[in-house]
Amino acid sequence: MEYFAQQVFNGLTLGAIYALIALGYTMVYGIIGMINFAHGDIFMLGAFVALIVFLILVTLFYSVPAALALLVMVVVAMLLTSLWSWLIERIAYRPLRGSFRLAPLITAIGVSITLSNFVQVVQGPRNKPIPPMISQTYEVLGVVIALKQIVIICVTAVLLSIFWYLVNRTPLGRAQRACEQDPKMAAMLGIDVNRTISLTFIMGAALAAVAGTLFIMYYGVISFSSGFIPGVKAFTAAVLGGIGSIQGAVLGGLTIGLIEALWSAYFSVDYKDVAAFSILVVVLIFLPSGLLGKSEVEKV
Repeated sequence: MEYFAQQVFNGLTLGAIYALIALGYTMVYGIIGMINFAHGDIFMLGAFVALIVFLILVTLFYSVPAALALLVMVVVAMLLTSLWSWLIERIAYRPLRGSFRLAPLITAIGVSITLSNFVQVVQGPRNKPIPPMISQTYEVLGVVIALKQIVIICVTAVLLSIFWYLVNRTPLGRAQRACEQDPKMAAMLGIDVNRTISLTFIMGAALAAVAGTLFIMYYGVISFSSGFIPGVKAFTAAVLGGIGSIQGAVLGGLTIGLIEALWSAYFSVDYKDVAAFSILVVVLIFLPSGLLGKSEVEKV
């Protein structure tokens, strides 16, 4: 029983990271109906920014408290990654918004390849390690809980609460929901659609930057290709939960994390990705809109 509880906690930790990334996919799709396949590389950029900030802090200051270092890493990663995402939306996606549906998709793939190769050239192809920042562990009822796992779950819970409040209780959230339902009518009512979409990209990138920072803190290593697999799994989580549903993205991320952890614990770790995607296929056969997704209604 302790072993099962241990794997459940490990799965929730991994699922929390997936949930943060999945929110970026589901937000962008919910408003403009586009899958931003460069979002995984935005996550990777956030992790690299956090790594660079950590190395600068360690170089300038011999001893930096882990909490302060992590806070600075998160803030700087969010700012720079949001700027990258804003530039990508403004330069690569906005001019193609009214074109045929495949154009933004192809552009997103091109942006993903560009970002990955840019980081490969600038930082090199090798894995970049980071010294352990938080190493404390606790044992609760036979379950070993690392302090960094608690940090990941708590940070994710706080950010998701803030994000839920912004979407459901603020003028920006109302503007986002209006643009999701009918962008043309929202523009006629005085909503700046371009600004709303840009802010949506920025919010998604900020969450991905936090996920990247937590990822490198948890695993201790990052490379230029590290955005692909987590990005695909986060996209899978968004589809599993119901693409366009914020609650679905969170549920999908936690579900994928639990599937991976439990499958790795009781079956072959080599097939954990197969298990996650197989569950997605089964769910979509019976629930084409995902676990919490809504069926699309054709507008006339």
